[in-house]
Amino acid sequence: VACGAIPETLLESELFGHSAGSFTGAIADREGKFQQADGGTIFLDEIATASPALQVKLLRVLQNMEFEPVGSTKTRRVNARVLLATNEDLKKRIMEGTFRQDLFYRINVVTLEVPPLRERLEDIACLTDFFLEKFKDETGKPVLSFSDQALAALEKYLWPGNVRELENVIERAVVLGKTDILGINDLPSHVLDPSLWQSEAYSDRTLKQALTNPERKIIFEALESHNWNRQKTAAFLGINRTTLYKKIRKLGLEQGNCKIM
Repeated sequence: VACGAIPETLLESELFGHSAGSFTGAIADREGKFQQADGGTIFLDEIATASPALQVKLLRVLQNMEFEPVGSTKTRRVNARVLLATNEDLKKRIMEGTFRQDLFYRINVVTLEVPPLRERLEDIACLTDFFLEKFKDETGKPVLSFSDQALAALEKYLWPGNVRELENVIERAVVLGKTDILGINDLPSHVLDPSLWQSEAYSDRTLKQALTNPERKIIFEALESHNWNRQKTAAFLGINRTTLYKKIRKLGLEQGNCKIM
């Protein structure tokens, strides 16, 4: 459910359903998204846009998994996994008084912070391949890949629009491209503008972020050369096994499920 895309007056009905006659146009009972998600998962995107009134109702639902449809006095109970997403700083919204503190601590159980694309350079090649295959299938065009020069430009661009912007750029290149290998001429001009590229000195990234990729490559190659024997790899790298295990988990290095671009 894209909370920001639904008018506030309709969002409560969309989530919790309504009874016939509860408001103008409600000619029949309607089941809400929470009821439909019973036994499954409901994903609430842009949760920061929820109104104060809706936040109160959400708090109760998340606490007890109970709610009443709009215009009804009958309590419904569901068993659903709830995922929420936002691109805003909810702690800042709490200080501004636009997001409930109790709701924040209720939803802040397991948090996954996704860094902006410019801080995940190693993902750009993988995402580019994924979107390339997607739009090849949709358009039926015999595109094979991007040139090394084009891929290098994609990895330098700052991507203010993150993954959605990358997806649009790949779609444009596939639709307008005239060769099976897409080059820099198939990319929009703003992607090729050096003023919109990342600094070679990684001035917009922390030292920790800048060192992540080399560290990941070194550990991966050490694991490969020692047939993924962690004890031998740790000894080779001069670290203890516990430290190596932590780095493997942190860097997403798992045998058979890891790829270095």
